[in-house]
Amino acid sequence: MTTAPFPLEPTPIHVSDELLADLQIRLKSTRWPLDAGNEDWYYGVNRNYLEGLVDYWINKFDWRKSEHAINAYEHYKVNVDGVSVHFMRKPGIGPSPIPLILSHGWPWTFWHWSKVIDPLADPGAFGGDPAEAFDVIVPSLPGFGFSAPLPNHPDMNFWKIADLWHTLMTDILGYEKYAAAGCDVGALVTGQLGHKYSDELYAIHIGSALKLSFFNGDRAWDFSGGRPIPDNIPEEIRAQILKFDHRFASHLAVHVLDPSTLAYGLSDSPVGMLAWILERWARWSDNNGNVENVFSKDDILTHATIFWVNNAIETSMRVYANNNRYPWTPAHDRWPVIEAPTGITFVGYENPPGITTDNRVQNFLDSDRAPWYNHVNISAHEQGGHFIPWEIPDKWVQDLRRTFRGRR
Repeated sequence: MTTAPFPLEPTPIHVSDELLADLQIRLKSTRWPLDAGNEDWYYGVNRNYLEGLVDYWINKFDWRKSEHAINAYEHYKVNVDGVSVHFMRKPGIGPSPIPLILSHGWPWTFWHWSKVIDPLADPGAFGGDPAEAFDVIVPSLPGFGFSAPLPNHPDMNFWKIADLWHTLMTDILGYEKYAAAGCDVGALVTGQLGHKYSDELYAIHIGSALKLSFFNGDRAWDFSGGRPIPDNIPEEIRAQILKFDHRFASHLAVHVLDPSTLAYGLSDSPVGMLAWILERWARWSDNNGNVENVFSKDDILTHATIFWVNNAIETSMRVYANNNRYPWTPAHDRWPVIEAPTGITFVGYENPPGITTDNRVQNFLDSDRAPWYNHVNISAHEQGGHFIPWEIPDKWVQDLRRTFRGRR
């Protein structure tokens, strides 16, 4: 099968020596807090661990090695309706690859998709069926990574990103129809594509299944929505609810209410920035108490460097506030709200309190979220945390492939 040439010229990623030298100076000039009595991480990221990680950043981490690995793929910069967008691409290898756009979350970068790109693009090389190949497009969300900063678009949010993605895939890259997948904020972006542009999508696959109105309302900053913990529930369930709420409470509250205030410190101190995003990687991944069971030091610092060199911490955090400040409104009143065929992957570490992996799918089907989606393929895995395609890449790929079978 012959295909049209890709319409853009690739531009490899390159971070200047000056930016890397400045980073070194700032790391070496860190003024550390006392952090007494925090050996158990009760108060947040532990200083001893962070100091060791920063020492590694200064003396052992090699950004050029990471950059070389990143540049094994094609990279592009393109203007999409006035927004500068970076994306990575792996052309599909098979008889008839279809385009697939992957949307990451926070504190993700485009590189969190790196473990699934090759098997999605070239399934035959991984024991799969070449007929299931995708032409994989992996953008940095606007305000994230190499799609930052956003001086002329301070109002960017998930449903505006979806409009940009549709323009990118159809008007700029010329695809008549495409596939989409995403996790975290990227799942909302993908869900909005499935809502507003379902006729031009083969299907979507997401790593969660929130209502698109999740950030609407006066208490979007409160993970519990202001609801008290019910009385007379088993103590084990109560403890699970508190643990689940604590995992996300400060994240949502600060990002929705005060992202720019926090950003003054995090944009000036790479150690402060690293601590803030490291806490999420440590608390949200299924790592058995050690973040390095999921992210090696080099992994952590590759993602952190992408945030730092692009001054992306403020603009990436602000998407939360803008999801609330500029609420989602429906493009149509039909049901299901997301009409595109939808696959969903659930993971055990994010099971709701009182719910096991065995009954996770049924719990979703019984919820008020299920009617929002034209769900066609739902999987639940015992392993895996918030960073699904990084933590359980093989299972994610299998789930996604099932979603698109018979829909190409």
